[in-house]
Amino acid sequence: MGAQHLSAAAAAAFAGAAYGALLVCAAGVVTLWTDAPVIDVPGLGVVPAMLAAVAAVFAFAGALHRAVRPPRPAYTAAIGVALTAALAHLVSLWLFAVLLGSGLGVAGAAVAGSVTGGFSVLAALLAAACAWAGVALRRTDADRPRWPWERRGE
Repeated sequence: MGAQHLSAAAAAAFAGAAYGALLVCAAGVVTLWTDAPVIDVPGLGVVPAMLAAVAAVFAFAGALHRAVRPPRPAYTAAIGVALTAALAHLVSLWLFAVLLGSGLGVAGAAVAGSVTGGFSVLAALLAAACAWAGVALRRTDADRPRWPWERRGE
């Protein structure tokens, strides 16, 4: 039985779940380390930031799914996926802040705080690492582990 590639959808799903988990973990660690919220803007609330993270994960998974459709996708596709996720996070943060009534000034301050505070860079680096892993999942010809007696017929 020959090795088969993992499907593009499965690779995007696994890498997207990993990106979401790392994004939540990074927000918690940064908050714990700095003893301040990741986006410290009065009047913002936590809901726009959470929704922006969800939007970034979906944008990441969609961009990665498109990037890993070929049987042997290029690892450089991770750069575009990471930029897509980072931009989606910033745009959706601004959009959700405005839609949920925080106002244009607060929305702009939230985006600026995310960029200047470094969380956007961290989120983009995490997206690049998870996208690289998603590409690796798709390119790998690995098969399930087998006992020595299962390999005799090959």
